[in-house]
Amino acid sequence: MTHPSRAHLTPALLRGLTRARRGRPVLPAPLGPTRRRTLQAGGAAAAALALSGCGVGGQQREPESGADYWVDKEETGSLRWANWPLYMDPDRTQLEQFKESTGIDVAYHEDVQEAASFFGQIQPRLANGDDIGYDLMTVPNGFEFSKLVELGYLVQLDHAQMPNFANYAGEVYKNSNYDPGNRYSVPYASGITGIAYNPEYVDREITSLQDLWDPAFEGKVGMFADPQEIANFGLLANGVLPADSTKEDWEAAAEKLREQRDSGVVRAYYDQDFIQPLTNGDLWITMAWSGDIYQQNSEEGTNLRFVIPEEGATLWTDNLLIPFTSQAPVDALKLMDFLYEPEIATGLTEYISYIPPVPHAQEVMAEWAEAEDGSDRGEALDAMAESTLVFPEEGDYQNLHNFVTLETDQQDEFASIFQAITQS
Repeated sequence: MTHPSRAHLTPALLRGLTRARRGRPVLPAPLGPTRRRTLQAGGAAAAALALSGCGVGGQQREPESGADYWVDKEETGSLRWANWPLYMDPDRTQLEQFKESTGIDVAYHEDVQEAASFFGQIQPRLANGDDIGYDLMTVPNGFEFSKLVELGYLVQLDHAQMPNFANYAGEVYKNSNYDPGNRYSVPYASGITGIAYNPEYVDREITSLQDLWDPAFEGKVGMFADPQEIANFGLLANGVLPADSTKEDWEAAAEKLREQRDSGVVRAYYDQDFIQPLTNGDLWITMAWSGDIYQQNSEEGTNLRFVIPEEGATLWTDNLLIPFTSQAPVDALKLMDFLYEPEIATGLTEYISYIPPVPHAQEVMAEWAEAEDGSDRGEALDAMAESTLVFPEEGDYQNLHNFVTLETDQQDEFASIFQAITQS
């Protein structure tokens, strides 16, 4: 999974080596912070903000049906998109391609620094029916997504205008438990929360969640602080599927995690910065995000291992959503669908290194690699096309699970059960 050709190259040289289709540069996955590493910055504070952001009572609206909403909507020629930092190359290659193809301008804002704080920013304006300054936004599945749906703040998508999604989206991305039938969302990119370990310190193959409880790794295990992430591992370690879990299951999972903590196995609960401790040996084994491990190995020449444990792992997804106050919903819908063109999805994947919702991107990437055979970019593309961290195999998907789906009035209780483990 390592890109030997990249390990010794400077970013400046890489910018010259990696040229995208139509002559526009696509940069390698960035060093330092990545989109997923910013997702949970603030950890406990972020969770607290998510829970205190609003109650549902008195703020819900009844959304129009999909047909009623779209009947009088027309293209405007421009749209505003709120996305996460480092989630598209600096030259906005795909947006330039979109403008070339459709004539629509996109004002791109890297304004989603953290899910809970972004929700806290837009919720009062949505509750008042005011323009939030964005026609399209990227929000992960989880607490905030559920609140946006339950409060009636999202547009029901018109799939008749989304032929690329129908033709190219992977089946696993067409019927998630958090948005069945993609009524309100389509995925932008996904990743896996699994187990990573450093083979310099771990002299056996890691295959099970139970390895995170092994006394042989005392003080060398990393776990995530986010209640939704750690809950999934506690549930799966007990043999419970997150989608089927009950309050009793949550409490049993918390007890399993409490035993792990009290045994001294856990070194720390991480919001994001687990990569360096894993690389230098402060951690030997940890919960980890697939894209971060791929990027670390490809950019730094490390040999960190990533596994989907036999009990299962988490598939998280960042989703494209249209707020009901959007001033350009047709333009936003066109961009959402455009990103599902296989070559467009492939170019995006080359930069961000997370899982595309378009399986055909793997075939396109392999074709690009063959066309540039012998070059540094060709080797990098070939390595990425073959990586199961970027393109999971069908069997991998069978063992991946979304977060527990919660109604808003369940979120406080759920989070408090697991925060009691990580914050004590």
